Amino acid sequence: MAQRFSLDQQIDEIRRELAQRADVYPRMVASGKVRQSVAEFQIARLEAVLATLLWLKANEATVRAAIAAAQSATPETQGDAP
Repeated sequence: MAQRFSLDQQIDEIRRELAQRADVYPRMVASGKVRQSVAEFQIARLEAVLATLLWLKANEATVRAAIAAAQSATPETQGDAP
């Protein structure tokens, strides 16, 4: 199984990556290695990831409670199904 990272660690990494791309993309666009529209699209996707992680962090207690409620409502035999 892959290593697990906390929400704070994931948020920090996305913020680091966004800062790095903000530094690198202008040079890549200027040199013709990437189109401006592609750079903007990729940054927008990372910003969406950040927004999702920040929403999860802000609603962590509610999400965990919903997961716990769903797990407690699951029949004990579910793990035995093929």
